[in-house]
Amino acid sequence: MTVVDEIYECALGIMRNKLSDADSEEIKKRIIDSIFVAYSAKDSEPVKIIKSALLPAKGKREAPIYFSKRSAAVDTATFINGSMTRYMDYNDTYLSKEALHPSDNIPPILAMSSSLELDGASAIKAIAVAYQVVCALSDSVSIRDRGWDHVTYVSISSAAGLASLMGLDAQKFAHTLNLAINNNISLRQTRAGELSMWKGLTAADASRNSVFAALLAEKGLTGPAPIFEGEMGFFKQVSGGFKLDLKTDRIVKTMIKNYPVEYHAMSGVEAALKLKEKLSGRIEKIDVETFSVANKIIVKDPEKLRPKTKETADHSLPYIIAYTILNGAPTPNSYSDKHLADKKILGLMDRMSFNVSQRFDSMYPEYLPIKITVSTDSSRFEEEVTVPKGHFRNPYSWDDLRNKGIAIINDDSVVDSLIMVGKDLDKKSVSELFEVVSSVDS
Repeated sequence: MTVVDEIYECALGIMRNKLSDADSEEIKKRIIDSIFVAYSAKDSEPVKIIKSALLPAKGKREAPIYFSKRSAAVDTATFINGSMTRYMDYNDTYLSKEALHPSDNIPPILAMSSSLELDGASAIKAIAVAYQVVCALSDSVSIRDRGWDHVTYVSISSAAGLASLMGLDAQKFAHTLNLAINNNISLRQTRAGELSMWKGLTAADASRNSVFAALLAEKGLTGPAPIFEGEMGFFKQVSGGFKLDLKTDRIVKTMIKNYPVEYHAMSGVEAALKLKEKLSGRIEKIDVETFSVANKIIVKDPEKLRPKTKETADHSLPYIIAYTILNGAPTPNSYSDKHLADKKILGLMDRMSFNVSQRFDSMYPEYLPIKITVSTDSSRFEEEVTVPKGHFRNPYSWDDLRNKGIAIINDDSVVDSLIMVGKDLDKKSVSELFEVVSSVDS
């Protein structure tokens, strides 16, 4: 049995059977969370550029664009909505051999569901397929050390979710994956050095291409096969060989973000907030104990010590710690040019040192450990955090999600309307969800 066959069998099982109450509830939370965080990016410069470049975009099938009365071809709507979802680096996370954002799979499935006038229950199951596939890939092998970006996995998972949603047979399901994967292998340069706007958009592009693949495969177009095991396939060119465990339930181990920072910095924010409350005296130095993966992604590059873009700053642990100690919890507005040039923040960053510890390496990814020690001219202060809010060991409730939504949207009635439709989405149509989303600031 090929990997594609295994994914198909897994998807078939999910679509035919009842989801557990826990999985259904968590997916509904993540759908609403993804819409909240999309709102935080709706007026960002990249989203404005994308809309200016791509709209209007008519298509045989169309889907709504978030927070507007406009619609577009389903693949274009997927790219725009997905870019909003991902750009602020505020959507959910899964940590394993490859760290990634499972809710990158939500915009394409909602867009396709709307275009096909499907019910919410079907969309929830298709999202469950995508979550299961992308997290299983994350558990199987890291591709970042080979030079490939994790959104390559989103190409695979979103294709599986879309093919499941559309009820494609085994052959068309396989060709959806074949077409989605072959031309959508993403370079890790996206997250190396000074980060560009594309860092927050590349996952949306991966899922847009999966929509394109699904539409073609549905009509009978074939793609290269076997896409994983072939002579020049995914195993040989990208990942090396691996086996997928598609039976372990991973949905409840995905984690909602409490702050708009790269997830490995989440504990750092909490530790810095605790320190801010008790610091006294002039800060002389800050020592940070962390783990290898965090060091590799959000510390080691010299650009992280002088971030020039929002995209680099939200991936800079030095910046995030310094900002939090001085200003409090990061928000989507914490990465403006004013803050990036703040001499107080930069001066604090220059007084930091980072140490990777074996103890913390052994705890990751089951925990997210960090220890920050601040030495001032009057005393020494330290905080250690291993399980931040939103981590699967300290999960978000609907009330937590409501608080996050209000912090982003600043309108209780809008947030409550979105949460209400989200809680009952398995009993509603996706169009009813979009009716609420489209009415926000439209």
